[in-house]
Amino acid sequence: MAGDADEAGRQQRVVSGAGPKPRDTRAERLAAQLKANLRRRKDQARGRAANEDEAG
Repeated sequence: MAGDADEAGRQQRVVSGAGPKPRDTRAERLAAQLKANLRRRKDQARGRAANEDEAG
């Protein structure tokens, strides 16, 4: 019995240790859109900060 629990725990670690992987093309597309949106928002924030520095 102890061997069964050990085996199940080992399998669970292998699955969780694989890291986040998109399961399908939709997930990949959404992840790419999120990254692009984050990049765009960071650029906008940098632009606002630069404008505040010039005005102040």
